[in-house]
Amino acid sequence: MTLLASGSAPEAEVLVLGAAKGPVLLDGQSGVADSDALAALLPSLGAKGALDELIRVPATAVGGADAPVVAVVGAGAALDTDAQHDDEEALGGTRAGVLARLAGRAVRGLAGTGAVVLGLPAGTAEELTAVAEGALTAAYAWSGRVPAGTAPVGSITVLTPLAGTEEGEAAVTRARALATATALTRDLVNDPPNLLTPELLAERAREVAQGAGIAYEVLDEKALAEQGFGGIVGVGQGSAHPPRLVRVEWAPEAPDAPSVALIGKGITFDSGGLSLKPPASMPEMKSDMAGAATVLATVLAAALERVPVRVTGWLALAENMPGADAQRPSDVVTMYGGTTVEITNTDAEGRLVMADALARAVEEEPDAVLDVATLTGAQIVALGERVSGVMGTPALRDQVVASAVAAGEAFWPMPLPRHLRASLDSPFADLRNAAVGNRAGGMLVAGLFLREFVGSTAWAHLDVAGPAYNEHSPWGGTPTGGTGAGVATLLELIRRRA
Repeated sequence: MTLLASGSAPEAEVLVLGAAKGPVLLDGQSGVADSDALAALLPSLGAKGALDELIRVPATAVGGADAPVVAVVGAGAALDTDAQHDDEEALGGTRAGVLARLAGRAVRGLAGTGAVVLGLPAGTAEELTAVAEGALTAAYAWSGRVPAGTAPVGSITVLTPLAGTEEGEAAVTRARALATATALTRDLVNDPPNLLTPELLAERAREVAQGAGIAYEVLDEKALAEQGFGGIVGVGQGSAHPPRLVRVEWAPEAPDAPSVALIGKGITFDSGGLSLKPPASMPEMKSDMAGAATVLATVLAAALERVPVRVTGWLALAENMPGADAQRPSDVVTMYGGTTVEITNTDAEGRLVMADALARAVEEEPDAVLDVATLTGAQIVALGERVSGVMGTPALRDQVVASAVAAGEAFWPMPLPRHLRASLDSPFADLRNAAVGNRAGGMLVAGLFLREFVGSTAWAHLDVAGPAYNEHSPWGGTPTGGTGAGVATLLELIRRRA
């Protein structure tokens, strides 16, 4: 991305401006000669400034601009949120969050365009960061599609008075790191499961690590069995593609740097095992490794930014299939560390691989441990498809929420009521993996299961089952398919711990 001061835009095909509901052009924009003429023209074109609306206008109709075409993207009433009457700001709908969405919607809608100039408000470091991050993360297309789809925007210029300043350069560096990480997450989630088995995902992680100076280790199925990772082994034993546990680490030079461990659920395809899913639920199950992709990408982003925090990522990888040796309901497995678990539902497999990785990660005594997973359908029932749930140690849980607001993502704090823990009691083991026949508080019960494996370490569990994969039409800067949800929040949390 190029940063240029207002009035010095390069040749481009489209200039992007924003309008609130009305339509009313946003203040602080640049690049158009006569904003009054543009504002007067928009209603006759059917523009209302509605959220995600995108209207193209010839520059000659508004007295000239920094490009032959002006594209006006709608903000709706989003910039005028009322904190007393709605939760939009608490769900990432701050001014910065809305500007990021506007930039993303424009860049996504202008795919196939060679060069775009963004004249959106970018006069402060916060605004510039939001516009840059929204634009770059939206300039994405899955490269694996055959035939290839429309290419993303070729180049993006943000008009800002911060061009050439230290603040401006810092904003661009942040945006590029986040965009690289988000694209990696989306690519991995979008890859078909026949091309992304546990072994292949572990190999992709190795390639990413080697290219960024990140330490890399992997345990294969033999090492997992020998070291007692009964959860990962049990989930993977019904598949022809054996499981893996990958450890990646970004380590800054300072030996006393703060430390964070991230654990990602990496079920490369989830059939449900012997507790088979219905056919309609399976196509999206290639995305059940989104947590692992998110963790790998976050470690990469921390390395690219050289954040002074030690970040260790654990990718718990398995394929959950109903093969001849698949684990059965009523099996008892011994997890890493010795806890025994009765398997009551083989489709509650994510918490098994995550628990093994959590138990291993806390042995290294990080300052905090966070796990991210497409863990429960109950998350979608409770919070919908665009809002993630977070639970765990209250202080860390609240830090995740605050980081999400700053990053423009939607996370909502959830409790872990003590009385629900009884639903995991088993007469045959330390606990069972699911409360079969009782759907009450399913997201919370899964969180309570994971809490059994973190000891006294500060811990947060991020359930991104709905937001990690968009099976519907695109919105804002979010494409259909893998979204990269959670990367921005985790990266912001890591920055704050520096």
